[in-house]
Amino acid sequence: MATHAGQRQAVVAQNVANADTPGYVGRDLPSFQEMYAPSESGTLMQRATRSGHMHGSTEGTMEGVMREDRSFAAPDGNTVSIETEMMRATEAKRQHDRSLAIYKSAMNVIRSSLGRQ
Repeated sequence: MATHAGQRQAVVAQNVANADTPGYVGRDLPSFQEMYAPSESGTLMQRATRSGHMHGSTEGTMEGVMREDRSFAAPDGNTVSIETEMMRATEAKRQHDRSLAIYKSAMNVIRSSLGRQ
């Protein structure tokens, strides 16, 4: 979840950096839930996120699922809305904070089971 949030934040930053570029089409990643939802058969499929991975599908990698966002278009053809990007950045930060809280809780459970504080 933290990796997804970081990658989404990078996409948002790229969109903001190109907010004044004529003809630039903004991009976005699907939500974490959409990315890691089970397939129709009800199972999670392995994904190869790098070319060096031996098993898994390259479909579903971040680069493969990035989609264009054409919900807004300026007269110069630029589709980036700063307000929308700020909302996406806030959502990515919340997702990242949530993933770190989950990780911290899991570490506390492990430490408690080992008898360490």
